[in-house]
Amino acid sequence: MKANIIGLCLALCVGQACIAQDAYHVVNKFSVPGDGHWDLLAVDEVTGRIFLSHGDEVNVVDEHSGKLLGTVTDTKGVHGIAIAPDVKKGFISCKDDSSVVVFDLGNYRVLARVKVNGASPDAIIYDTFSHCVVDFNGHSSNATVIDAKTNKVVTNITLAGNPELAVSDGQGHVYVNLEDESMVCAINASTWKVEHTWSLAPGEGPSGLAMDVMTHRLFSNCDNKLMVVMDAQTGKVITTLPIGDHVDGAAFDPGTKRAFAPNGEGTLTVVQEDSADKYHVLTTLPTQKGARTIAIDTRTHHLFLPTAEFGEKPKPTIETPHPRAALVPGTFLLLDIAPEN
Repeated sequence: MKANIIGLCLALCVGQACIAQDAYHVVNKFSVPGDGHWDLLAVDEVTGRIFLSHGDEVNVVDEHSGKLLGTVTDTKGVHGIAIAPDVKKGFISCKDDSSVVVFDLGNYRVLARVKVNGASPDAIIYDTFSHCVVDFNGHSSNATVIDAKTNKVVTNITLAGNPELAVSDGQGHVYVNLEDESMVCAINASTWKVEHTWSLAPGEGPSGLAMDVMTHRLFSNCDNKLMVVMDAQTGKVITTLPIGDHVDGAAFDPGTKRAFAPNGEGTLTVVQEDSADKYHVLTTLPTQKGARTIAIDTRTHHLFLPTAEFGEKPKPTIETPHPRAALVPGTFLLLDIAPEN
């Protein structure tokens, strides 16, 4: 009888551990100086630093302490940051002057400003296969490829719609969501030619894009509250899963086989990959209103989401038909979310 009780207790403990590992919680709220709006962010996993778009600058934050380590200034209309650790550089897309700012990862000093042949540079990624940076221009339906070593433009790619977020598989392919067309575009990273353009139906208005390289699965987070799982080799839609409203980012953790949708309504949807063709919503975590973009450190499994507190939204005018709500001064922060152990 005693042995049975011990066995039952061990089983319960194991069960509780599994449940705890399935749960996520906010472990830190790092305050970051400044009152500007934000968009995308990136994690340098080698150094444990987070690069945050913020107003007209990029803040560099230590992911463990939340300490502000430095700032890359004069990044007009900053949207995204790409980290290229092998060349010790970072690349910043700047909407207002149609440029990509190149900076030193060690001291954050600006090294170059590359003009791009496109309007409203937005998403930007570093492709380890080609050692090139790809900047996606949101208002001109094209992308600019830049050699990360020389900072020179290699070529421009014409796309079938306005690009949103993108991902590289590191094996010769780059994928990007086309927001206005509700499609995914597959680009050959050797020729820089578009190979395929696939429909995301029933998904509409895709923004965030992440990938499981091992199973060749893409995760497109869409405006109509769906995560669309697609086969990156065939373009077949595998399944869809419900997410929250106002999503604008995506992440995938290869260690836990989980995909994430940061919903600006104030939630984080966590999707478990059971197999290449089977998925379920694991949990929906309360975050904070406005936390719509995301970055992950796949070594620690920590997720990072920037946001702030908002005041009242101004009434629309002819000059500003879609006004933003004013930010409450001094409230910009970075949420640090981790799985429970």
